[in-house]
Amino acid sequence: MSKKVEFFFDIGSPTAYLAHTQLTKLSEQYRAEIVYEPMLLGGVFKATNNAAPGLVPAKGKYMLLQDLPRFVKKYNVPFKMNPHFPVNTLLAMRGCFAARELGVLEKYVTVLFDAMWVEGLDVSDEEVFKRVVNKAGIDADNLHAMTSATHIKELLKENTTKAVAKGCFGAPTMFVGNHMFFGQDRLDFLKDALAEQ
Repeated sequence: MSKKVEFFFDIGSPTAYLAHTQLTKLSEQYRAEIVYEPMLLGGVFKATNNAAPGLVPAKGKYMLLQDLPRFVKKYNVPFKMNPHFPVNTLLAMRGCFAARELGVLEKYVTVLFDAMWVEGLDVSDEEVFKRVVNKAGIDADNLHAMTSATHIKELLKENTTKAVAKGCFGAPTMFVGNHMFFGQDRLDFLKDALAEQ
């Protein structure tokens, strides 16, 4: 596949989950490769002086009660607002790089997004995390151990820095070539970019 979509994400973002559900479809429709780029959203916020929408009360209420339900209905996907939100995703995001080394990144990302935004689980809890990973048919003990490795920790830091350098200030952020698309509500423009390639 010559077409690529770089997908910068954090498992802890409900809008990144929604984007993920659609990107898998777009990948097939436009024969485009989805390049998963895990980043730590808290690090991105800190580096860009940005803040989570939920920290602005009116914005958080709008997103939760109106915007998210509209897109869940539009995309016809399962969704449950995570009762543990906001969840510390450091373990889950380090796990992305361990999963990449094990050759199971896409499967891992899908099962973690589902755990967060369909099942409403607290994936920062190590036992819950391992149970979710095992359910995906991935050796959870091995992957969990890998998340403590220095190089895995550094890979997450480096990718978060890379995201900021490319212009990311939140999640999800997607790139087609040099064109940046922030937010799952920009997928129509992303489709246009893929169609033009």
